[in-house]
Amino acid sequence: MPALKRNTSIYDLRFTGCRSCLACKRKGLENPCRCFFKDELSPVIEHVHRADHLIMGSPIYFGEPTGQLRCFLERVVYPTLSYNSFSSIFTGKIDVDVFLTMGETRDSYDRNYLAKMEAYFAPFRSFNGTVTIHPVCDTAQVKDYSQYEMAGIPGAHKLELREEAFPKALELAFTTGKHIL
Repeated sequence: MPALKRNTSIYDLRFTGCRSCLACKRKGLENPCRCFFKDELSPVIEHVHRADHLIMGSPIYFGEPTGQLRCFLERVVYPTLSYNSFSSIFTGKIDVDVFLTMGETRDSYDRNYLAKMEAYFAPFRSFNGTVTIHPVCDTAQVKDYSQYEMAGIPGAHKLELREEAFPKALELAFTTGKHIL
């Protein structure tokens, strides 16, 4: 299996979501928990299925994680689902941590997005481990809001929060990664 760069970003890869080819559902497969479609995501999927921990991050756009993350989720999880029992056939255990950045406040996230994000990432439970979502709220999008058409966003407030909250979010991500090494 080819080596992957540490901290691989799916933004740097050319790939699609699941194509519903059903090759992973054929009878008699030696390793049914794999995606048979070949593209630049294929080696990443193989590595994930051999891992014991997966850490991902995504901004929230229009109330959802990025399309790239959705395509990744489809490709990495779909092969682990059985159409015989509608349960997971994955025999390993992978804990999943998801860091989500957004402009929403924590109260707004809890009210409007918490249940939605838990449902969105529920397919990762097929990995037989924990799925933990870490919302990183009220994030600053740019360093100088005066340079952009963003008058409706309280830039000074967001930049002030960035100085306080962003280091804590980075520390949590670092601690999460350090814990699995």
